Amino acid sequence: MTKTLDLHEVKHEDVDRLVENFVLLNKVPMKIITGNSEKMMLMTLDVLNRHDFEWTRWATSYVTIL
Repeated sequence: MTKTLDLHEVKHEDVDRLVENFVLLNKVPMKIITGNSEKMMLMTLDVLNRHDFEWTRWATSYVTIL
């Protein structure tokens, strides 16, 4: 089963910590739902790139970590 982090209702200031903890404490594949916020997506991708995760962006609402 794929672990999922849903960032709806999460404040931008909490995104970095939540995404980092999620990806470091779980195994791939994982899914992060960002909703339609481009800022939320960019913040999420920043964390994934910082930790050299492979990812695929699906539409504007979520990313899958491979």
